[in-house]
Formats: sequence, C-alpha cells, structure tokens
Amino acid sequence: MKIKADYANAPQWKNLTIKSRLPEQLKCLDELAHNMWWAWTYEARNLFKSLDEDLYEKVGHNPVLLLDRLGYDRKEAIVNDKAIMKNVKEVYAKFRAYMDVEPDKNRPSVAYFSMEYGLNQVLKIYSGGLGMLAGDYLKEASDSNVNLCGVGFLYRFGYFTQSLSMDGQQIAKYDAQNFNSLPIERVLDENGNQVVVDVPYLNYQVHALVWQVNVGRIKLYLLDTDNDMNSEFDKPITHSLYGGDWENRLKQEILLGIGGMLMLKKLGITKDVYHCNEGHAALCNLQRLCDYVDGGMSFNQAMELVRASSLYTVHTPVPAGHDYFDEALFGKYMGGYPGRLGISWDEFIGMGRQNPDDHNERFCMSIFACNTCQEVNGVSKLHGWVSQKMFAPIWAGYFPEENHVGYVTNGVHFPTWTATEWRKVYDKYFDANFMNDQSNESIWHGIYNVADEEIWKTRMELKEKLIKFIRNKFTQQWLRNQGDPAKVVSILERINPNALMIGFCRRFATYKRAHLLFTDLDRLEKIVNDPEHPVLFFFSGKAHPADGAGQGLIKRIFEISRMPQFLGKIIFLEDYDMQLARRLVSGVDIWMNTPTRPLEASGTSGEKAEMNGVVNLSVLDGWWVEGYREGAGWALPQERTYQNQGYQDQLDAATIYTLLENEIIPLYYNKGKKGYSEKWVKVIKNSIATIAPHYTMKRQLDDYFDKFYIKEANRFKKLSANDNRLAKEIALWKEAVAERWDSIRVVDKDVKMLVEGGETGVNYTLKYVIDEQGLDDAIGLELVTLRPETDGSDREVYSVHEFKMVGHEGNNYHFELTYEPDHAGSFRSCVRMFPKNANLPHRQDFCYVKWLD
Repeated sequence: MKIKADYANAPQWKNLTIKSRLPEQLKCLDELAHNMWWAWTYEARNLFKSLDEDLYEKVGHNPVLLLDRLGYDRKEAIVNDKAIMKNVKEVYAKFRAYMDVEPDKNRPSVAYFSMEYGLNQVLKIYSGGLGMLAGDYLKEASDSNVNLCGVGFLYRFGYFTQSLSMDGQQIAKYDAQNFNSLPIERVLDENGNQVVVDVPYLNYQVHALVWQVNVGRIKLYLLDTDNDMNSEFDKPITHSLYGGDWENRLKQEILLGIGGMLMLKKLGITKDVYHCNEGHAALCNLQRLCDYVDGGMSFNQAMELVRASSLYTVHTPVPAGHDYFDEALFGKYMGGYPGRLGISWDEFIGMGRQNPDDHNERFCMSIFACNTCQEVNGVSKLHGWVSQKMFAPIWAGYFPEENHVGYVTNGVHFPTWTATEWRKVYDKYFDANFMNDQSNESIWHGIYNVADEEIWKTRMELKEKLIKFIRNKFTQQWLRNQGDPAKVVSILERINPNALMIGFCRRFATYKRAHLLFTDLDRLEKIVNDPEHPVLFFFSGKAHPADGAGQGLIKRIFEISRMPQFLGKIIFLEDYDMQLARRLVSGVDIWMNTPTRPLEASGTSGEKAEMNGVVNLSVLDGWWVEGYREGAGWALPQERTYQNQGYQDQLDAATIYTLLENEIIPLYYNKGKKGYSEKWVKVIKNSIATIAPHYTMKRQLDDYFDKFYIKEANRFKKLSANDNRLAKEIALWKEAVAERWDSIRVVDKDVKMLVEGGETGVNYTLKYVIDEQGLDDAIGLELVTLRPETDGSDREVYSVHEFKMVGHEGNNYHFELTYEPDHAGSFRSCVRMFPKNANLPHRQDFCYVKWLD
C-alpha cells in the first residue's frame, strides 16, 4: 500500500472557558464587576482603572474582561499595594451600603419590557435613544429603590459597529459578543442548570436561555435564542437589534412579549403593573390574556384585568417607528391564539387595526398596545398631543384632545451622564440631600454660588478631555480608513480647544435634518474660518443599514468635512456609542438639534448636555418646547412658516446662521481681561439652574408612579379582589350595554336652542327622554360644542357640558341641561350619548358613542 503523506481527521473543537482566579482579598471585585452599578459610579470606575490603566483602555473599560486578563504578578502587586487595597475596601463598602437597602414596598411593583437597554458601551444591547432611555430608567429605579425588573434580549451581535469608507460610505460591521466576558450572569434553576424558556411558534417551540444583568438593585432578565437547542432558522432571533426581515421582526416581538411573560412566570415573578416601552412588547398582554382565560375566566373578564394593569409608552410619531404585519404573516404565527381566547380570528386581528372591520389593514403592534393597555403616554408634552392625534381614530366618537393619552417627558440619569468634574462641583456647592431631591430647582440654584472662573475652568477641562479622547480613539482609525496621513494629522492639529465647539450627534434619520447646516456653504465657510473667532462642528451618529437616505446624509457631511475650507473645522466621528456620547455631551459648548417639526418625540441628548454646562440650540420641538428658558439657550420657533419643507429648511438654516453670527459667537468670544466670557458663563449658570432640574430620570420615574403606576395598581387591586368580582361585574355590564346599544332610542326631546340658536347671557334648557332598554341608568349625555372654524386652534372642542339625569319612568330616563352661551359666534354643536359607569377609568376604556339628532 502507498503511505499517505498526511492523514488527519477534523478536530471537534470544544468551547473551553478558563477563568482567571482572583486572590481572596480581591474577590469582592468580581461582585463589583458583575453589577452595572460601576457604570454610573465614578469611584468604582476609577478603582478598576487604577488596577491597570493601560489594560483598562485595551479592554474598553470592561471590568469583567479587565479582571480576567490581569496577570498573576499584577494581582499580587495589587494585594500588596496599601493605597489600592484601601480604595477597594472603601468602594466595596459603599456598594454594599447601597445594595443592602430594602426595596420601597409603598410603591407598586413593575415589569418593564423593552427591545433594547443602553446601560454601558460594554454591553451592546442598545442602538439609540429608546435604549438609552430604558437603561437610564433601570438605573434610576435602582437608585430610587423601587420594586421593578426589566425584560429584554441578550443580542449575540447587538447593533452594528460603524466605520466609514474613504468616500464616506457607512460600513456596518456586526461583531459577536463573548457572553463570558460581559457583566452578565446565567439564571440558574434549583439544580444549577441555566433556566430555559420554551416559547410557542407555529407548531413548535423556540428555546430561550435566561441571563440576568444586575443593574444596582434591579434585575434585568435577558432572553437568548442563540443556542444548540434551536434550529438555524431560530437561533438568529436574538442575533441583532432590528435586524432581518419582517418575519424575523415578528419572531422577535413574539419572544419579547410572549416569551418575556413566560419567563417571568417560570421565575415566579408577578408584578402590579406591566409597562410596554414601545409597541415591540405589546404581545406580553396577549400572553397575560391567555393565562387568565386558561385559569377559567372569559375573554372579556380577562381583558378587564390585563388592561387595568398595563401601560404603553409610545416614543415616535414617525410611521416607520410602528410595526405593521401583513395578515398572512401574522396568521402564520398567531393563528392558534383566537381559539385559546375564545374569540374569532377577525375579532383577534381587529385588535391591532385602526378600523377592526377593514380586512385590508395590517396588524399594528402599537394599536394592539392601545387596545390592551388602560393607559397610554407620549414622552413629552408636545408628543403627548401629537400621540393623541395619531391614535385618535382608534377611539372614534371622541376628538383627539378628549382621549386619555397622556405624557411623561423623558429625563436622563444624572449620575450616568454628568461628568465627574461636574459631579464634584455639585457635591461641593449643592445641598447634601441633592441626590434624593434632584427635581428641586432651588437646590440647583446653588450653581449661582460657584465662581465664574471655576465654571469656565470646568468647561475647559472637559473640552480638553474631549480632544484627548478624539486623538486617542480616532488617530489609528482615520489613518487606516482615509489613507492620507497628512490629512489626518492636519485634522488632529486643527482641533482647537479654545474654539467654540458645537455638537450634532444622534441617529441619522432624515427628519433629524443633519443637512441643515450645509444649506449655504459659503456662509458656513466664513463662520468656521474666522481667525479671531474659530468654530468647530462635531457630527456623529449611525443610520439604519436599510435607510439609504440617512446613509446619504452621512456621506454628504463626510464629503464636506474633507473640503479644504472645512478640514478640521467640521469633523465626523465614527461609531457613536455611549462612551463617545458621554465625552461629547460634556465636551462641546453647544448642543444643536434641528428636527422637522413636530417629529422629535422628546430627545434626551440635549438634556444630558444640560447637566454638563453645555447650552442647547434647538428647534422648539420635543422636550425643548418645555425646557427652553430665555437667557439659558437658543430656540428656533415651534411654528412652521412654510408648508413647503424645502422653504422651511432654508428659513431654519438662515436662522441658525444669523444666531451664530449675531448672538452666539460674539457672546462666547466676549472675553475680558479674565480670559473668559462672563456673559457666556451666565448663560451656563441659567441653563443649569433653571432647566437641568426638570429633566432628570428621577423626575421621570416619579412622574410614571404619580400619573400611571399608582392609579393602575389601585384599580387592579379593586378589580381582582374577592375572586375578581368587580372585573367580572364590569365585563358583564359591558356585554349587556354592547348587546342593547343599537336599540337604545330617543323617546322625546326639547332642543329648540340647537335648532334656532340663542343669545349670550340667556339660560336655555335642553331635554331628552331616552329608552335605555332595561340597562338601568347606564347612559350619559353631553352637549359637545366645536370651536369656530376661524379660531385657528388645533384643538376642535370648545366646550363639553354633561346632562343631568333627573328621573325615570320604567326604562325611560329623563335628562336635562341648563346651558348659557358665553360667547357669540358660529359654533357647531351636537349631543353625544355614551355608556356611563363609575368603575371605568376613562371613556376610551369602553368607547361606544352615539350622536343624537
């Protein structure tokens, strides 16, 4: 036989994890590293940094990876270093004192569902504003010591890493996360095995591993389908954020909502309120309905309990932000649920349609959330009104301003986003109880006691810190991608810390209007190249890989930044993440925002800037409508001048140029002998004192409890008491009203004033006799008057006056209203009939309406 030159079988590689052993004296550091408390506690971050500063930078500030890669000799040296060990004991003692506080049992408990969470750049389970908001929310829930848990996904790849090609084209790269080197833990069962949740899909199950993130005192539970129990079709469900086709998106939302509830059930976790942070999680209410029906309740009874304990927060008025699924695709995965609920397919899919009877309409998760949650809220006062209008067709018979959609304006987690330098200033000059009373503006007025020199010095330190960060992070990247070392060096040399620095950093969607600054390049060139008054613009942000227009904006800005007249004056910073965001919101002088009105639901990056003495220049949209104070920033008008968006863009661009040329730049460079602008410092102080206190996450969390959680928890408690007695009574009453609604009729009426008109200062009595068909005082009447068409208000309802039920004879109920017109003019009026029950939370909970002749 011929002997082969080589003969080997393929190796069967095994994933082998070797953990680095810590000396006994340092084992507390592993506990610290696996709790995200360090992400918002600068003493803890500084501690990890002190263990090995170079390694800390190499591992991207990841303490878990840092401890894993520390050499044995270095660990021994740390143990023998008295100063470091003293710091270890002090920081750990502070951590334990924080953790050992009992949860506040006086507030309702909450399960919070979100597709993404921005806790720290180390854990890539976020993409943008929605995730930042959710991450901040959990951190503040921990600080406020409330009983809350989070539900989300552990993404294998997360959101993409961004780089730019030599011509400015966005390149999206998906880097796999190594779960063993992240600040996460496996959730184990009583036998020491990782908990697995079996989630029904079609006629099979998807198996999700359960992980947890310790967010201070709060647990965030994450589902993970990238395991060998699943097929190659289902492993990718938790691969990437907002990735894949619509079928994968539906799979994700089934996993988040239905899988999330099954997970909580398996872990034995029940909460008073279930909060859907966006419509992605809406199917949690479907699983809750199924659980109640499986327990012996009817669908209508179950709906009373589910709705009473559910809240839906909508984050965008932009249509692309709401998920719609074709009936065929939705039916493929959800076809078995109507049978479980005891309703028809048409009734089921109608819960996700604006018009339930329109068979051509797709199923919308946001509409399903509105129909299964007692409360709905937008994320700023203006967005609350925009959302009232957006969802108004769901509740026909009521005008937008009458529906129950409320708002809680977003805030930001103060300890996360406030630079250490500012934290020390606040600790020095603010009341000792500041962290427990962050919304108290009078405490923030302590900033007026800080010397101007100290304010300016703090700002300059942070500007220098930003520039150092940019040089350290981007030099090699730019050299690698741009191919011209001379140009890269030129850019870095031109970053002048004494220049007025303006930041525009956010997701690159077209409605954000990142192009606005470049409407007149000649005028912009004069602004940035004034030798006495230099100006720098920093741009950063990602466009969704499927958003060609957003990617085009990035490419255009990159091209302009490479023009000789703008080199080093307009800089695009790649791969916007939390680390870069923290440097930018504290390092620039002005935070600029130019959204198309009124599409900025809230925005939070400008609020982060406020905490750091950075002044806002923004369109009056989102949170800035409420936040703007004269003398504490600059604002473009809220109202549109032109319906033509092109003309409006030109006007807004000209307004920005004029503000920069005539107000902002002269104010910043109005430096006297002291070397700084006293008037600019005054703007900073006004901004911190009068705006910042109203936009903390603590205020936001308190608002959710005061406006929604407490109200819902109290109502659910009443409905579920005595074997759900009241829930069953309300369901039975609604069924009776619905059955007889079309038979209710007007027996007699006296409404001459509505026909002939009237005069101001005269009392008129309107009368109706209504046959209630045996419902026994279940009906209410009210006179609805609309504003004159010339009024100019975007609200239509001028007044609503309810009739009084004055008596009845059998089924005939008598209603009267004494009405005195208070203004002359041409109004439109009509009488509205509605079901009336003191146990309903609001009219839209049972939205039956009949307009009477």
